[in-house]
Amino acid sequence: MTAILNDENFEDEIKIRSADKLALVDFFTTWCEPCSMLSPILDKIAEDLKEKIILLKVNLDDVPNTAEKYGIEKIPTVLLFKNGQPISGFAGLASEASIKEWIENSLKNEPDIPAGIERYDNYAKSNGFRLNPDKKTVEKIIKGIFENEKKYGKKYCPCRRVSGNESEDAKIICPCLFHKEEIEKNGHCFCNLFVK
Repeated sequence: MTAILNDENFEDEIKIRSADKLALVDFFTTWCEPCSMLSPILDKIAEDLKEKIILLKVNLDDVPNTAEKYGIEKIPTVLLFKNGQPISGFAGLASEASIKEWIENSLKNEPDIPAGIERYDNYAKSNGFRLNPDKKTVEKIIKGIFENEKKYGKKYCPCRRVSGNESEDAKIICPCLFHKEEIEKNGHCFCNLFVK
């Protein structure tokens, strides 16, 4: 089953539909020929992998705010969402085999959020502070760290801008260079992962 999404229902639909399965989201336009070529491929994949994914279609003309939020600059663009969060994506036309392989690899490489939380919790305890008591905040930050690792190859703080300058960006690998000073001064680090 496919669903058509717009700016008004995108966030809610993605959260609901990616809770139990991965949401395969096709960002397309009606006038894009590669989009037209990709659509039946995605339909077939959605049918073949219906136990693992659900296909959602998003006409870019209907979602200017969503497109800006997720940085959709090329069409077609396909994103995979889990629990309302993007976990992987690609732009352009691709074969059925390569898309299936990408989905399977995305399933295998899904970050282990509980292990990440445990790692940062142990780090906090060993340094005399603790994780934020709000579990949803901690999960959101850890997901952002893992997303940056996928995107940039390093566990950059999700609340700081990655510049592309490797020596400068080394300062913002979580736990960043600034976190202890921020905790001492403000009672928490910049992103609120760690607190006094």
